[in-house]
Amino acid sequence: MGSVSNPSFGDLAREASLQPQEKLLALGKDNKSLSIGIPKETIFQEHRVPLSPMAVQLLVSQGHEVKIESNCGDKANFKDIDYSNSGGEIVFDTKSVYSCDIILKIAPPTEEEIDLMKHGQIVMSALQMVRTSEVIIKKLLSKNITAIGFEFLRDDDGSLPIIRSMSEIAGRASVLIAAEYLSNYNSGKGELFGGIPGIQPTQIVVLGAGAVGEYAIRAAFGLGASVKVFDNSLEKLRRLEKSLGSRVHSSTIIPQVLAKALSECDVAIGALRSPLGLSPCVVTEEMVTNMRPKSIIVDVSIDQGGCFETSEATNHKMPVFEKHGVLHYCVPNIPSRFSRTASYALSNILTPLLIGISNDGGIDECLRNHEGMRAGTYMYKGKLTNSVLSDQYNIPCREIEFLLAGLR
Repeated sequence: MGSVSNPSFGDLAREASLQPQEKLLALGKDNKSLSIGIPKETIFQEHRVPLSPMAVQLLVSQGHEVKIESNCGDKANFKDIDYSNSGGEIVFDTKSVYSCDIILKIAPPTEEEIDLMKHGQIVMSALQMVRTSEVIIKKLLSKNITAIGFEFLRDDDGSLPIIRSMSEIAGRASVLIAAEYLSNYNSGKGELFGGIPGIQPTQIVVLGAGAVGEYAIRAAFGLGASVKVFDNSLEKLRRLEKSLGSRVHSSTIIPQVLAKALSECDVAIGALRSPLGLSPCVVTEEMVTNMRPKSIIVDVSIDQGGCFETSEATNHKMPVFEKHGVLHYCVPNIPSRFSRTASYALSNILTPLLIGISNDGGIDECLRNHEGMRAGTYMYKGKLTNSVLSDQYNIPCREIEFLLAGLR
C-alpha cells in the first residue's frame, strides 16, 4: 500500500469550508462601523496617499470615521480642506491618528510608528519583503497586530490588484522618463522618442514581460518606437504577443542575443521582478559598456536590487548618473513621481476593500469569506502567518485558516 501524506490543518480547514454548512445569520444586523486613521508618510519621497477625498466622502456617508493627519495628501495635491469638506477629520497630532482601529498607509511601518500603535490594531500598508527587518516584525507581533500587505492582496480571480495598478503606472512612466532624457533638455542625444516618418524609430529593449513590461511596450508603441522584449517565461511572452500583436519582437534571455539587442538600442528598460527576494541581474557591466553613447537605462526593478549590474539606487531629486557613457535612471518607487494618479489608483482598490470589511461585520468574518484577503494577511492578532517571513527570521508561523477556525 502506498504511503499517504498527512494533510495540514489548513488543508482540512479549506476542505471543510467547501462542505455545505448551516450559517447563523443575525437578523437586522448593521454593518460594522470602521474607525480609519491615515497618518502622514515619513519615508523619504513617498508622496502617495491611500484614500482620495472622494473615497473619504463615500466612507463617511456610510457611517465610518476617517481621521487624516494634517498635510497628509499635500504631495498628491489633496489639501486638508478637500478632506475636511468630504467629512474627514483633520488632526494635527500623529498620536491621535493611531488611536483608530484601522491604520491605512503606503510605506511599511517604521519602528517609531509601531510605538504609536495600540494593541490589537489592524495595519494595512506595503510590506516590501526585501527591505523589512526582524525588529519590525517582532515589534508588530508584540502588539498583537493584524497586518495586511498591499503586495499580497488578491482579487477573486487571483490577480494582484495593487501590484498590477502600480506596475501599469511604472511601465508607462518609464517610457515618458526615457523620452525626457533623450532630449537636449537633460543633456541627452537630442532625439524625439519614437521618431517621425523618414527617420529610424527609437529602438527599445524591455527586460520582463509582466505588467510593467507590457505597459512600457504599449506606451512605446504609442510613440512609434520599435521594441524587443526579453523574458524567460514563454507563457508571458505568448500572452504579450497575443495581446499586442506581431509588432513586438520577443526572445528568451539568451546572453548573446540580449547583448546584441542592447548594443543597438537607444533605451533599455529593466522590468524583471521576483515574487520574493532580489530581481535577477541579467545585464552584465560588459553589456552596458557596449551600449550606444548617451543611451538610456531605466531600471524599474531597482527596488529589488535591479537587473543591470551597473545599477545603483538614486532618488527623485538626483535621479540619474552616467556610467560607461550610458545614462542610468534608477529611482525606486516610480509611481510616487505621479503621486496623484497613483493615489487615485490605490483609493479605487482600497475603498471597496474597506467597505467589504464593514459589510462582513469586521475583519475576522471578512478573512473567512475572502481568500484574497487572507492571502494579503501576513500577521493575524500577533501570530505570523507568512511562511517566507517565518523562514527568514526563524519565527513560528501559523496557518491563518487554523487561527480563524479557533475563533468559531
